[in-house]
Amino acid sequence: MSAPSAKSASSADGLAASAIRARALELGFDAIGFAPAALAPETRTRLREFLAAGQHGEMRWLADRAEQRGDPRALWPDARSVICLGLSYAPADDPLAVLSQRDRGGISVYARNRDYHDLLKGMLKHLGQFIVSRCGGEIKVFVDTAPVMEKPLAMQAGVGWQGKHTNLVSRRHGSWLFLGEIYTTLDLPADPPHADRCGSCTRCLQACPTDAFPAPYRLDATRCIAYLTIEHDGPIPPALRPLIGNRIYGCDDCLAVCPWNRFAQATRHARLAARDDLMAPPLAELLALDDAAFRRRFAGSPVKRIGRNRFMRNVLIAAGNSGDGRLLPHIDVLASDPHPVVAEAAAWASARLRAEPAGETAP
Repeated sequence: MSAPSAKSASSADGLAASAIRARALELGFDAIGFAPAALAPETRTRLREFLAAGQHGEMRWLADRAEQRGDPRALWPDARSVICLGLSYAPADDPLAVLSQRDRGGISVYARNRDYHDLLKGMLKHLGQFIVSRCGGEIKVFVDTAPVMEKPLAMQAGVGWQGKHTNLVSRRHGSWLFLGEIYTTLDLPADPPHADRCGSCTRCLQACPTDAFPAPYRLDATRCIAYLTIEHDGPIPPALRPLIGNRIYGCDDCLAVCPWNRFAQATRHARLAARDDLMAPPLAELLALDDAAFRRRFAGSPVKRIGRNRFMRNVLIAAGNSGDGRLLPHIDVLASDPHPVVAEAAAWASARLRAEPAGETAP
């Protein structure tokens, strides 16, 4: 029997891609695209420059596996295609409304319910099983837990483009997409890369409270509130604390102001919709949490992974910025906390509140 022609092989690959796309949408994914298992040289160059400048801060895993991050085939030599999937977590309400409620804490939209890793990985595994049984080949599934440059890959796959805030932007879903990838040995036809549609807009850059963007498409993570409140383990630099306001876990400012969000519909996934108690929790309640209470309140939430001490540091900074003297009794108790970072943040918050004239609020 003669080998299949290039045309018939290409046709079969196209049918496989169509079947995978249809199944992904049936499973509840909101976006899907296909890309070769390769990244452009300029993408690897930007990664090297970012690491060389130390703008990754304490996120050492970015440097430790930089070669695999910059080349999908360095991670898995047999990979031929990458299937990029997106899941919308667009909020139903204004994500920045909480910032004006100084006695409450602001939690990033993505962390206001269940940890998305669990939901997304389960969906990817279901899709992976379909691919292997229906189309053959081998697969590997990734959800933010391996050296994968998911945003450049998603741009190559036509899912969206990397905006000036370095996050992915979709014409349909705005800035609100969780990303996951399936590496496969199948040689699937690639979708056309997505064009950059930011134009002359700089709203995301101007919205950043801490000036974490030294230039468009460049992020200095060491100044980013999301990095400082989630990834950074020690004391937050005092000069940046007043700029954090009441953001106690992450920051959505650069995402929320993107004009493309006007096309985004609120997520249809119930496990990604905000829990009422995580929308704008009172700082007084959060300051009273011991370790056990912290674990109970944030069970199943991404917030739990940073631990009580790092979280309490963030809440104390928000309390210091609140201008609310009623929080002082809670703060003073934490000034003798056994964890030095918590105790130091409490001392700072107490001094900041006591130095403010009555009724004055933090910037």
